[in-house]
Amino acid sequence: MTGKTAFETRYGFRRNEVLLGNWRESPFSRWSFQNVGELVPSAAVAAQPGSSEAPAQDFGGLLGEKVALAGGAETVAAFLARSDTDALTIMKRGKFVGDWFAPHMEFGARHIVFSISKSLTAIVAGTLEGEGIFDPQAPVSLYLPEAAGSAYGDARVRHVLDMSVSLDFEEAYLDPESAFARYRRAMLWNPGGGIESLATFLMTLQGLAEPHGRTFRYRSPNSDLLGILLERASGRRFADLMREKLWAPLGAVGDASVTVDMEGTARTAGGISVTPRDLARVGEMMRQGGTANGRRVVPEAWVRDTAETGGDAEAWRRGTMAFLFQRGRYRNKWYQTGAASGAFCGIGIHGQWLYVNPKAEMVIAKMSSQPVPVDDPLDLDMTSFFEALSRMV
Repeated sequence: MTGKTAFETRYGFRRNEVLLGNWRESPFSRWSFQNVGELVPSAAVAAQPGSSEAPAQDFGGLLGEKVALAGGAETVAAFLARSDTDALTIMKRGKFVGDWFAPHMEFGARHIVFSISKSLTAIVAGTLEGEGIFDPQAPVSLYLPEAAGSAYGDARVRHVLDMSVSLDFEEAYLDPESAFARYRRAMLWNPGGGIESLATFLMTLQGLAEPHGRTFRYRSPNSDLLGILLERASGRRFADLMREKLWAPLGAVGDASVTVDMEGTARTAGGISVTPRDLARVGEMMRQGGTANGRRVVPEAWVRDTAETGGDAEAWRRGTMAFLFQRGRYRNKWYQTGAASGAFCGIGIHGQWLYVNPKAEMVIAKMSSQPVPVDDPLDLDMTSFFEALSRMV
């Protein structure tokens, strides 16, 4: 009888057990979330050649400190374990002050960020808006005439950016018979794909009786449509846009990637993978008003609108996520928390977070492999955890 391979020792299962049908399930996600490109076709977003860096100090004594959460006091280490954290990186006043990794993830590894992809895509949209190439007030049909007859036929780009499209679609992550399962086949994330492209699927979606703009409805197809709109407006493929408009000016050290469908269309709603440090760099750029390394990445007015002043509070309160940020708003694929700290964030399923706390001058990037896509009680604990870390570091 042979002993365990190094892979099995590290992850607790064999590589050949990870399949397209189970890659988002625990325990396989501990590996697959770092290696999506081995399962789903992906396009590369290259960093600057020759870039490298070493990890900062670990969290040392901080891991033993206690934080007050809904269920009582809990150590930082215990919370990281309970929330299935793969990596946690903290920046303070623009400097990396801590990098923590679970045993199955190494420094410098990429990790899928799921719906934080939406926030990254919106930054690319902001750069094109600043160049006069992309108009958030334009009708979707200006860039995508074939949207006529779909829910997007009478929507504006602003509705797409702010998740206020009146769209008859549910984010039924765990229902194999739902339209969401068909959506995942179209993006090649589930077995049975390759028959219908992502764009074709999007053009079949229909609207509700309510007018666009009234209610915040979290619907991922909006953000895949945004990627297509950016390609139409610019004449460039999304991976090239992301490299030119965000990754290069950001000074990203690691390569990124984005999953693509049968036609090479980028899955901009959830398919981007980046390193924890580069994700934190995005948050720091936003905290700095759109600049990185003294270089303008996205217009300051766009950042201010996204993180501070924009968004419809009434539309947010009518939505189903108001419990998370009771005084929150949603703008350009970013969440404004409404907290006194001025915190804003990007959030992805299975526990991905990019939390920016302007008052504390802190950015926190957390990557995870939580077993279920959405865990509302844990998300509430997460916001308390981030605010506590902001006071402790």
